[in-house]
Amino acid sequence: MSIVIVRGPDLLHAPPTPPASLPSPVMHGLAELACCAGKTIALRSCASERELLQTLTLCRRTQVELVLLDPGACSASPRLQALLAQQPLPYIEVHDDPPGQPEACLPDASGRRVGRAQGYGAHSYTLALSLALEHLGCSELDDVHVGT
Repeated sequence: MSIVIVRGPDLLHAPPTPPASLPSPVMHGLAELACCAGKTIALRSCASERELLQTLTLCRRTQVELVLLDPGACSASPRLQALLAQQPLPYIEVHDDPPGQPEACLPDASGRRVGRAQGYGAHSYTLALSLALEHLGCSELDDVHVGT
């Protein structure tokens, strides 16, 4: 597996609830873009902080090259920040917030963050994948370069 989208919960409450699904056209576009670059992409939506931490730990142990991480409501989590500080796996922080309504971000010194895609709604994932592919050396397939 090459790239994994890991999404944290939108709210921290009981019962745990995963984030809302990404729109089908966005997911389809992400899969197509990854495939054209010779990469696979998977999506994991986590219902709790615990599940988010477990998923990131599993990504580190498998063949994941890069994570697109939307921490959701866990941006301020000390446990998430500590895990990212230890994590050798690069990631791009993603927030699906609309323009002018920024979500809380992880602190700047949070692990091996390659970049941040924020403010474009669900299309922030498309921008993040473009950043990821450039980071992994697959940018020659895309006419648009995002400057990483």
